[in-house]
Formats: sequence, C-alpha cells, structure tokens
Amino acid sequence: MPEGYVRVRPRRTEVRARILDAAMEVFAAEGFNGASINAIASAAGFTKGAVYSNFEAKDELFLALIDRQITQRAEAVLASLADVPGDPGALAATIGQRLMDSVHANPQWQMLFFEFCLRAMRNEDVRLRFVEHRRAMRKRVAETTEALRERLGITAMSAESLTVLVMSLSNGLAIEEMVDPGAVPSGLISDVLTHLQT
Repeated sequence: MPEGYVRVRPRRTEVRARILDAAMEVFAAEGFNGASINAIASAAGFTKGAVYSNFEAKDELFLALIDRQITQRAEAVLASLADVPGDPGALAATIGQRLMDSVHANPQWQMLFFEFCLRAMRNEDVRLRFVEHRRAMRKRVAETTEALRERLGITAMSAESLTVLVMSLSNGLAIEEMVDPGAVPSGLISDVLTHLQT
C-alpha cells in the first residue's frame, strides 16, 4: 500500500445501493430461488457479512428492490408530466405510455416480481410481510395518485382505489405482454384512465 494512502470506507447508503444493484443482476440471472447471498455479495464486491448487516434476509433484500423499483417508476412518471399541458387527455396518454414503457424496459424485473408473489402465496410468513409491505407502498403511491387524480379529473374514485386499479392493470398487462409480445395495445392504460374521467 503506498505511503500516505488512506482507505476510505464507502458510506452505508453507497453500500446498500451497490448491494441492491448486484442483487438485481443476480436475481435477474438466477431467479429469486436460485440467487444466493454469497453470489450477491461477490457481485457487489463485499462480504456476505456486509449484505447481512444491511438486509437481514434475502426476502428483505427483495422487498427493498421493490421499494426502489416503484419509487423509480413513480419518479419517471412524475418527471414526464412536468411539461405536459393541463389537458386531462394528454395527461392520461403520458401516464399510460410511461407505465407501458416501464414494462418493456425491464421485463426481467416483472418476472422476478411475479416469482416473489408466488413465493409469498406459498409461504405464510413471507405473505404476511409482503402484505404489510404492499399496504405501506400503496399508501405511499396514493399520495402521488391523489395529485394526479385531480389533474386527470377523476372524481368518482378515491386515490386509494385508483392506485390499486393502476398497479393491478400494470401487473396484469405486463403478464400478457411478456407472454405474448405486442398483445397489449400501447394506449390501453391511457384509454382506461380517460374513460374514468368525469
């Protein structure tokens, strides 16, 4: 080691980010069940202990990935709306397109999400944690949805219900599109949002 060299330890936020990046790569390559903490640690350039000091189990690591994915999608949708005129139709079209873009941009993520859903349905302990996580996430997303609901002119449905509808549509349409590429019309989500306008 050169004289005067000072080793700088990465900050905790950087460590977590690198672990999440590595986890996404390993999960995508191996699937949830096939991925190991050792492989994730190696891909991140850390020890297994570093992973466990940030995430107590592989399930928790995956839930953190879900948080990040949803946050990134919400931010992408909001960013794309910054220059959209106040016309509800244009707003609905932009939201629908961004949601479908996210499906096409990361099909591996959708596969992992569905794999984890199956795991949750088969394991009661995992399901209970997943339910708690999904409820907290829907509540957080609904805060964004409330502002969009007003701009879209949707008054016959609460922000909470609209959140469930859009998330369910996105997940269901992702299945159809992944199994049969091109089966989902590009403007389908936009059409649904437009028909909800009053």
